[in-house]
Amino acid sequence: MTEPDPTADRAPDAAPGRPIRLLVVDDQFLVRSGLAALLRAAPGMEVVGEASDGAEAVELAARTRPDVVLMDIRMPGMTGIQATERILAEAVDPAPRVLVLTTFDLDEYVYGALRAGASGFLLKDAGPERLLAAVTAVHGGDALFAPAVTRRLVEAFTRASDAGAPARSEVGPPPGLTALTGREAEVLRLVARGLSNAEAAERLFISEATVKTHLNRTMTKLGLTSRAQAVVVAYETGLVTPGSAGGTA
Repeated sequence: MTEPDPTADRAPDAAPGRPIRLLVVDDQFLVRSGLAALLRAAPGMEVVGEASDGAEAVELAARTRPDVVLMDIRMPGMTGIQATERILAEAVDPAPRVLVLTTFDLDEYVYGALRAGASGFLLKDAGPERLLAAVTAVHGGDALFAPAVTRRLVEAFTRASDAGAPARSEVGPPPGLTALTGREAEVLRLVARGLSNAEAAERLFISEATVKTHLNRTMTKLGLTSRAQAVVVAYETGLVTPGSAGGTA
């Protein structure tokens, strides 16, 4: 599930050698303190804050400006989804990456977090090596999960609403994506179907750098902050429908 895929997200502005600054958010004390202890012991990482709920997370994120936020989703009061939205909306550029912590990989709350701009998700039972690799990947601008996992997640929560809907023509972007050029829509469609940047480049007979450029422009035009958000938008606008061909398993 952690097979990093290059993304078009903005790279963080951290100086070389600067530790990754982390904010840990979880309403369960033992989980939160355990994560923080593990991260503090890891070279190249610095825990700048711990929050027990969404409201505290928003306040600490504004004050400490972390590079990565480990965000629990199911919390009393302000949920992790609401906190993610607030943190990203109020962040001074560059915004932190939000890594969702969840118990289930097909949790509806995860879908909401991806819509809100989270960069990826991690199961709470992941081992220490997986956690550290995930933090490093997200901080570096990589997707935490293979694109096909994003597609599977989105499909699971769009299938019901799309059941019985007529197939869209794939000529040009659908309503809601009219700001995109035809090629930008093509790139977004392939990415949403689960292709990596390199695979999309091969399919379109263009360079991988060009794919990244098109995806960057798409995200700028649509006001998106992560590749995961772009995938969600592709499904929600009808650019891609559940079960459509063309992706990778």
